[in-house]
Amino acid sequence: MGDIRRIYHNTIGIAFQWKQDLAKNRYNQYQVIFRDTGFYLTLAQLENFSKLVTQAISRGCCSACQANNNCRSILLKTPAVNVDLAVSEKELEFISDLLEGTLFQIKLELYLKDVCSN
Repeated sequence: MGDIRRIYHNTIGIAFQWKQDLAKNRYNQYQVIFRDTGFYLTLAQLENFSKLVTQAISRGCCSACQANNNCRSILLKTPAVNVDLAVSEKELEFISDLLEGTLFQIKLELYLKDVCSN
């Protein structure tokens, strides 16, 4: 964990920046990992991913689902054009929280940096 600067985490995953990227002034790349999948994303891609999660939440699960959150029947599109994930409603909630918390922290840091530099 010493090689990263953690931005946000929850029970499903973590968002962080590699310290080696920060040392090279690559501030616009963020690593988001949940389940067994990692994404290396820009701020714009994080915002897009959050919108894709919101769309998946609005589609929801099949109405007659008997699996009680164990069914991975929701197809989640990702910023990686060729990658979609099958997730459950509960996983989708955690992914949404992970992305929203990450975006909040990043935007707060950018805002404070802007305010403090003026």
